[in-house]
Amino acid sequence: MFVGITNTPRNYAWGSDGAISALLGFEASGAPEAELWLGAHPGSPSRIVGSNDTLLDVVDGRLPFLLKVLAAGSPLSLQAHPTMAQAAEGFARENALGIPLDAPNRNYRDAFHKPELIYALSDEFDALCGFRPAADLRNVLEAVAPEAAAPLLERLTGDESLRGVFEWLITRGEGVDELVAAVSGLSGASTPELATVSLLAENYPGDPGIVISLMLNRVTLKAGEALYLPAGNIHAYLSGLGIELMASSDNVLRGGLTPKHIDVPELLSVLDFRPLPVPYLMPRSPAAGVTVFRPVDADFALLVIEVDAVLPLDGPAIALCLDGEFTLGGASTLHRGDAVYISDESSLDVRGAGSLVIATS
Repeated sequence: MFVGITNTPRNYAWGSDGAISALLGFEASGAPEAELWLGAHPGSPSRIVGSNDTLLDVVDGRLPFLLKVLAAGSPLSLQAHPTMAQAAEGFARENALGIPLDAPNRNYRDAFHKPELIYALSDEFDALCGFRPAADLRNVLEAVAPEAAAPLLERLTGDESLRGVFEWLITRGEGVDELVAAVSGLSGASTPELATVSLLAENYPGDPGIVISLMLNRVTLKAGEALYLPAGNIHAYLSGLGIELMASSDNVLRGGLTPKHIDVPELLSVLDFRPLPVPYLMPRSPAAGVTVFRPVDADFALLVIEVDAVLPLDGPAIALCLDGEFTLGGASTLHRGDAVYISDESSLDVRGAGSLVIATS
């Protein structure tokens, strides 16, 4: 079964000026365009083309993934997501406390985890992701701001100190405001780290996240590259256009660079402070013109199709045409900006050329 779906970009303040509409050939909304949701999450379920129904009315049970077109015109908040066990426990706990699901201080809006991948569409997609080793952080600080960062360097005794340094910063411990002001005053963009500090200081003056950004891996994806961000990985998208695919959840623990609620104890309970390399998600190519991004421990995969292909499907899927024209199963033809929900298909015959992304479980 093929069901045409659509949606309207969400106008979060950090969104772009018309990038999603330009990508998909829509009329610009006139408001910031941050995320276009394609899925059955109740926060913004896709609408059925030609109907007043949404995908919630069509899907049998819970659709386990959510596909988004994301356009960051300015930096998003520092954030992390819980494991399935943490989400279930937190959701039950906040329900028992009687916290409304739409309350600003609600951490867990559902009982599910939210691992995610980001696939770059723009020539450059900038992000922060995961903690860098303490030795690398020390090298960065001593290179760009040895005097300003002295209070932090004193606390940085090794990888085991990263949690304490982070907690000192995010709780605005003694000397943090002065440190943030000193680091924010650094000029120039001679390194990606300094450029990021300047960007964050401009958008979130006085926020401890300005200094926290130096603790994190700074990465620039090229078009066609992807990151995978599992539970506990602190990250922030800085700028760029991409496809985001995640488990269908809205559980976000924020860690700065936002006016929204920050629950420090809860954030600390989910964060993974282990220093890790940049979490590039390497694809495989089972056939020419077919690229598959499949995290080993997630319940979703992203397929990028450029030519004719026959694809096995393990469950429902959502396809979005970014360029060109494709016919699916001999029954549904997609042009740029068209999207379709696919169910009850164990194999999908794709005919066409251009760029088609398919999210599946």
